[in-house]
Amino acid sequence: MLEKREKVLIKKASQEVEEAKELSRANIKRVAILCLKRKRLYEQRIEQLRYFQLPIRDQIIMLEGAKARTMTVDALRTRAAAMKAMQEAMDTINEQNETMKQVQEALSAPSGAAAVFDEDELEAELEELKGPELEEQLLLPAATASAPAPPVPQGTGKEDELADEMAF
Repeated sequence: MLEKREKVLIKKASQEVEEAKELSRANIKRVAILCLKRKRLYEQRIEQLRYFQLPIRDQIIMLEGAKARTMTVDALRTRAAAMKAMQEAMDTINEQNETMKQVQEALSAPSGAAAVFDEDELEAELEELKGPELEEQLLLPAATASAPAPPVPQGTGKEDELADEMAF
């Protein structure tokens, strides 16, 4: 609105200049001087309008800057909310992974009667059992080496034929 008013005043000032020129040519100086005075009044009003426009333009610039800052803050809030949601999702995934590990550990652990026994005790008991058997095995080959091997009985050919038939 101020810009429109300024344009109108500029137009009126130029009309006053044109009228003053015509009156000067016609040797009507007194009226020509009045036209120049009105022109100066219009120019003063134009300057006043320009002084009013400067703060308004500054305020427009400030408002645009505030709008840009608001948009930036909104974008940062949106980003923060997205990051929070992502962190919550990661926490949920980590909790599920931890639960899965616990389930896997529970499934891999011995259950029932097998879970009660200590592995070290069972291995020690196994070694105790192997001890007498090992001694017997060590002693047996020495005794059998000195004694002659028992003869293998030779059967009749019919027994071999019967074994072959039963194999089919």
